[in-house]
Amino acid sequence: MRIGLISDTHIPEAGPQLPPQVYRALQGVDLILHAGDMHIIDVLDWLEEVAPVMAARGNGDYPPKLGYSASPSRPGVPDDPRVRESHVLRVDGLTIGLTHGFPELDEMDEGRLGPLMDLKFGGPVDVIVCGDTHIERVMEWDGILMVNAGSPTLPHQFHRLGHVALLDTDHGRPHARIVSLKDVPV
Repeated sequence: MRIGLISDTHIPEAGPQLPPQVYRALQGVDLILHAGDMHIIDVLDWLEEVAPVMAARGNGDYPPKLGYSASPSRPGVPDDPRVRESHVLRVDGLTIGLTHGFPELDEMDEGRLGPLMDLKFGGPVDVIVCGDTHIERVMEWDGILMVNAGSPTLPHQFHRLGHVALLDTDHGRPHARIVSLKDVPV
């Protein structure tokens, strides 16, 4: 199974819509996981024209009714069955955890990973899909694959064309790669 990964789209803050390269890069995926900070639910509707979508609620996605202040650039994402604090899914024998913020695995104190996975996902996972940093990264640590697709609209907090990622489950053997949208033809 091929899964498209995207995070930190920040619409309309970063622009009125997703760059067309996003749809091109994700063409043919079986599922799209958005790791949060959509800012508007329309982003999921647009992506759903490519494939089914699941999303984690980012720190910029809380609706005003929860006591968070909305702004024109961050109106908040309403309750939606596609959006949760985190998702756990089983694909090809793998357990994949989707959340917005998660510490970098190689910067984590020893013994902290297990309790953090318990907190975020209710137990261990094989693949962690996260966002929040706007920095694209694929790494493996103690047999766990971590993928942060970065941001297609605000990579490294700069306003330019960024990244998405592709995750192949290969019957229980996960492999991920970052796709630079500047290399994707329109």
